[in-house]
Parts: sequence; C-alpha cells; structure tokens
Amino acid sequence: MALSVLFALSALLLLGLDEVSVRPASAAADVVEITYGSVIKLMHERTKYRLHSHDVPYGSGSGQQSVTGSPDVDDSNSYWIVRPQPDSSARQGDIIETGAIIRLQHMKTRRWLHSHLHASPLSGNLEVSCFGADDRSDTGDFWRLEIEGSGKTWRKDQRVRLLHVDTGGYLHSHDKKYNRIAGGQQEVCGVRDKRADNVWLAAEGVYLPVNASK
Repeated sequence: MALSVLFALSALLLLGLDEVSVRPASAAADVVEITYGSVIKLMHERTKYRLHSHDVPYGSGSGQQSVTGSPDVDDSNSYWIVRPQPDSSARQGDIIETGAIIRLQHMKTRRWLHSHLHASPLSGNLEVSCFGADDRSDTGDFWRLEIEGSGKTWRKDQRVRLLHVDTGGYLHSHDKKYNRIAGGQQEVCGVRDKRADNVWLAAEGVYLPVNASK
C-alpha cells in the first residue's frame, strides 16, 4: 500500500500541487475530510472492490473506456481526483457537502467517470465508463453526492451514494465478474433505485487539507 500512496503523491506533484501539505489518509488518526483536489480510492462497501479504470474499451455499448471494480488494493489505476463541476465557485481544498455535484477524474488516463443510457455489458443496467479529457467534460460526468446517515460533509470511511445527474442511476457494483476485458474484476454500472450494492466509502488516498481561507 505504501507504493500506491507514493504513486499518488508523485502524481500530485506532477499536477502542480507541490506547494500544499498533503497527507496519506492512513497517517491521520482524526477525522479526515474529503476536499476538492484530493486523490482517493472508492471502495464498494459490500465486496471491498475498488472503483477502477484502465485504457481498455468496452467491446459493446459505447465502446468508451471501461470501468470496473478491482480486488487489488494497491493498483494505481484505482485513483480518482475529486473535482467540482466546471462552473462551480469551489476551490481546491474546499470541503464537500451532501448534495454537491462532483466529478471524478481518473488519475492515470485523465478521463472522467461517466454514464449514459447504453446498457452495461453483464447485467444490462446503465453503462458506466470513462470519457473526455482534462479540457473536455460534459454533464454526463456529473454525480450528486448523497451521504448516508447524519453527516453533512464527506469524510473518509463514510458511507455515500453517487447519483448520476443525467440518468438518475446510482453508481453500483455487484458480484458479476468479467472473463475477458478485465478477468476477475467485477462490473460497475448504474441502477435507478437505492440498493445495498450502491454504497461506497473513500478509502486509501492523498487528502488535501481543508482550505482555511474560506
């Protein structure tokens, strides 16, 4: 896991964040707020697989970059940068409240977590893909944060759901596993109703400190 965190730290430096104090989530014993600009792994609560992507297209549906759930905790392809929507006044280091619309940018390929009405390959639910680039993003990349329980701001290890704005589908995973595009990895898709299998938690990552100037 140490190598995985070092990879994320290196990426932050390449992104021009070398002037901020970053901390691996595992280094802090107190409450860790998730802030814009943080680099995180999202863990599927029931299966413990991490939200994952790689430069491999779906063989059906949109043909866009595939998104899966990976059992490998140390895989660097499971890091995502938490971003606000483009017209937001939110800044790097701002906390994220329930109801906020966020985007998740895949750190390695620079594409955005995306969904649309194409059918997912294994279950026929809503396909979830990665699409776009640093300067190319649309409303298909918008996800509304829903915090489970009484919490108002997103914190590490807090149960959350992500609701896709355009399709009304919750980010979802289950035990259906791929044999070909990502052998042993499980399907990630969207479903339009709340289920136990669309709960996620922020796990490993590099969390930027809260912006004290706001």
